[in-house]
Amino acid sequence: MKNRDDKYDFICCSIGTGGTISGLINNSFSHQKILGFPALKGDFLQKDICKFAKKENWELITDYHFGGYGKVSVELIEFINLFYKQNTIPLDPIYTGKLVFGVIDLINKKYFPENSKILLIHTGGIQGVEGMNLKLKNKKIQTIKFDD
Repeated sequence: MKNRDDKYDFICCSIGTGGTISGLINNSFSHQKILGFPALKGDFLQKDICKFAKKENWELITDYHFGGYGKVSVELIEFINLFYKQNTIPLDPIYTGKLVFGVIDLINKKYFPENSKILLIHTGGIQGVEGMNLKLKNKKIQTIKFDD
């Protein structure tokens, strides 16, 4: 079967250092827009990514960091749990949970043109859920649950 990476209009990924998005930008097709959702607060990543990105078809969406790296909210935890219950896809609270929350929110806000094909890159991070759950328990906040 032929690889059809070109069928997507938008490719979305979470961002820590900017390495993944730089690779996506450099290997994207001319009609594609690459959207990055930083887990960190601040706009310094723009300069870092510009050092490596060879194209200008990208944008950082900085509204979904939930306070910064390692920061979470009850709303985010509830979203991660509901998303897992509905889709059986686990999300971590540092990167992919924020990414998926942001993309769904942008869909609801009509950010993407109708009939857009959107690809979300799930970069992992699930191994950190257990540690985050310990922090959440200590704060007496709902934990992340990947079981019924």
